[in-house]
Amino acid sequence: MRIAVGSDHAGFELKEKVLLQLRALGHELLDLGTHDTTPVDYPDFAAAVGSDVREGRADRGVLLCGSGVGASVAANKLPGIRAGLCHDTYSAHQGVEHDDMNVLVLGARVIGEELAFELVKSFIGAQFTGEERHERRLQKIHALEIRSW
Repeated sequence: MRIAVGSDHAGFELKEKVLLQLRALGHELLDLGTHDTTPVDYPDFAAAVGSDVREGRADRGVLLCGSGVGASVAANKLPGIRAGLCHDTYSAHQGVEHDDMNVLVLGARVIGEELAFELVKSFIGAQFTGEERHERRLQKIHALEIRSW
Protein backbone atom coordinates (compact mmCIF):
# COMPACT_ATOMS: atom_id res chain seq x y z
CA MET A 1 0.00 0.00 0.00
CA ARG A 2 1.22 3.53 -0.78
CA ILE A 3 0.86 5.68 2.32
CA ALA A 4 1.44 9.43 2.55
CA VAL A 5 2.67 10.44 6.00
CA GLY A 6 3.00 13.97 7.31
CA SER A 7 3.26 15.86 10.56
CA ASP A 8 3.94 19.21 12.06
CA HIS A 9 6.79 19.75 14.54
CA ALA A 10 4.75 18.34 17.46
CA GLY A 11 4.18 15.08 15.59
CA PHE A 12 7.65 14.79 14.09
CA GLU A 13 9.19 12.29 16.53
CA LEU A 14 6.19 9.96 16.47
CA LYS A 15 5.98 10.28 12.68
CA GLU A 16 9.56 9.03 12.37
CA LYS A 17 8.73 5.97 14.48
CA VAL A 18 5.53 5.29 12.53
CA LEU A 19 7.51 5.49 9.28
CA LEU A 20 9.93 2.84 10.58
CA GLN A 21 7.07 0.53 11.51
CA LEU A 22 5.31 0.98 8.15
CA ARG A 23 8.55 0.46 6.26
CA ALA A 24 9.15 -2.78 8.20
CA LEU A 25 5.68 -3.95 7.11
CA GLY A 26 6.69 -3.41 3.48
CA HIS A 27 4.57 -0.38 2.59
CA GLU A 28 5.60 2.23 0.05
CA LEU A 29 5.88 5.51 1.95
CA LEU A 30 5.72 9.14 0.96
CA ASP A 31 7.29 11.18 3.77
CA LEU A 32 5.81 14.63 3.28
CA GLY A 33 7.54 16.20 6.25
CA THR A 34 8.17 17.96 8.43
CA HIS A 35 11.72 16.75 8.81
CA ASP A 36 12.66 18.18 12.20
CA THR A 37 11.18 19.90 15.24
CA THR A 38 11.39 23.46 13.90
CA PRO A 39 7.91 24.99 14.40
CA VAL A 40 5.70 24.72 11.30
CA ASP A 41 1.96 24.95 10.59
CA TYR A 42 -0.10 21.74 10.56
CA PRO A 43 -2.49 22.88 7.76
CA ASP A 44 0.42 22.75 5.31
CA PHE A 45 1.01 19.07 6.06
CA ALA A 46 -2.69 18.24 6.11
CA ALA A 47 -2.90 19.74 2.62
CA ALA A 48 0.13 17.75 1.44
CA VAL A 49 -1.14 14.41 2.74
CA GLY A 50 -4.71 15.09 1.61
CA SER A 51 -3.60 16.13 -1.86
CA ASP A 52 -1.55 12.96 -2.34
CA VAL A 53 -4.54 10.83 -1.32
CA ARG A 54 -7.03 12.83 -3.42
CA GLU A 55 -4.84 12.72 -6.51
CA GLY A 56 -4.04 9.00 -6.24
CA ARG A 57 -0.36 9.27 -5.41
CA ALA A 58 -1.17 7.50 -2.13
CA ASP A 59 -3.83 4.95 -1.23
CA ARG A 60 -4.16 6.32 2.31
CA GLY A 61 -2.65 8.93 4.57
CA VAL A 62 -1.43 9.23 8.14
CA LEU A 63 -1.24 12.67 9.65
CA LEU A 64 0.15 13.70 13.04
CA CYS A 65 0.11 16.87 15.09
CA GLY A 66 0.13 17.62 18.81
CA SER A 67 -3.50 16.85 19.62
CA GLY A 68 -4.60 15.64 16.20
CA VAL A 69 -7.55 18.02 16.26
CA GLY A 70 -6.12 20.79 14.09
CA ALA A 71 -4.74 18.41 11.49
CA SER A 72 -8.08 16.59 11.36
CA VAL A 73 -10.02 19.82 10.88
CA ALA A 74 -7.64 20.98 8.15
CA ALA A 75 -7.58 17.67 6.26
CA ASN A 76 -11.37 17.45 6.24
CA LYS A 77 -11.57 20.76 4.36
CA LEU A 78 -10.25 18.99 1.26
CA PRO A 79 -13.01 17.48 -0.92
CA GLY A 80 -12.76 13.71 -0.99
CA ILE A 81 -10.76 13.48 2.21
CA ARG A 82 -12.35 11.66 5.10
CA ALA A 83 -9.91 12.10 7.98
CA GLY A 84 -10.56 10.62 11.37
CA LEU A 85 -8.83 11.39 14.65
CA CYS A 86 -8.56 8.04 16.43
CA HIS A 87 -7.51 7.02 19.92
CA ASP A 88 -8.74 3.41 19.79
CA THR A 89 -8.36 0.54 17.34
CA TYR A 90 -12.11 0.06 16.89
CA SER A 91 -12.49 3.57 15.47
CA ALA A 92 -9.38 3.15 13.32
CA HIS A 93 -10.76 0.12 11.47
CA GLN A 94 -14.47 0.94 11.69
CA GLY A 95 -13.80 4.38 10.20
CA VAL A 96 -12.49 2.65 7.09
CA GLU A 97 -15.08 -0.14 7.01
CA HIS A 98 -18.14 2.11 7.39
CA ASP A 99 -17.03 5.64 6.47
CA ASP A 100 -14.29 4.92 3.90
CA MET A 101 -11.88 6.97 6.03
CA ASN A 102 -8.77 7.58 3.95
CA VAL A 103 -6.62 9.60 6.37
CA LEU A 104 -5.84 8.54 9.93
CA VAL A 105 -5.01 11.42 12.26
CA LEU A 106 -3.02 10.89 15.45
CA GLY A 107 -2.35 13.22 18.37
CA ALA A 108 1.32 12.76 19.21
CA ARG A 109 0.93 14.47 22.59
CA VAL A 110 -2.13 12.37 23.41
CA ILE A 111 -1.23 8.77 22.57
CA GLY A 112 1.89 6.71 23.07
CA GLU A 113 4.09 5.00 20.54
CA GLU A 114 2.65 1.48 20.95
CA LEU A 115 -0.95 2.68 20.62
CA ALA A 116 0.04 4.67 17.53
CA PHE A 117 1.41 1.50 15.92
CA GLU A 118 -1.76 -0.45 16.76
CA LEU A 119 -3.95 2.32 15.34
CA VAL A 120 -1.96 2.49 12.12
CA LYS A 121 -2.09 -1.31 11.71
CA SER A 122 -5.86 -1.33 12.28
CA PHE A 123 -6.33 1.51 9.80
CA ILE A 124 -4.23 0.04 6.98
CA GLY A 125 -5.60 -3.46 7.54
CA ALA A 126 -9.23 -2.41 7.12
CA GLN A 127 -11.28 -2.27 3.92
CA PHE A 128 -14.46 -0.36 3.11
CA THR A 129 -17.40 -2.80 3.14
CA GLY A 130 -19.34 -1.08 0.36
CA GLU A 131 -22.64 -1.98 2.02
CA GLU A 132 -25.62 -0.04 0.70
CA ARG A 133 -26.17 1.90 3.94
CA HIS A 134 -22.54 3.02 3.98
CA GLU A 135 -22.59 3.96 0.29
CA ARG A 136 -25.77 5.97 0.88
CA ARG A 137 -24.16 7.87 3.74
CA LEU A 138 -21.03 8.57 1.70
CA GLN A 139 -23.19 10.04 -1.04
CA LYS A 140 -24.70 12.40 1.54
CA ILE A 141 -21.22 13.42 2.68
CA HIS A 142 -20.25 14.09 -0.93
CA ALA A 143 -23.37 16.22 -1.35
CA LEU A 144 -22.27 18.31 1.64
CA GLU A 145 -18.85 18.85 0.04
CA ILE A 146 -20.25 20.22 -3.20
CA ARG A 147 -23.20 22.11 -1.73
CA SER A 148 -23.05 25.87 -2.07
CA TRP A 149 -23.93 27.18 1.36
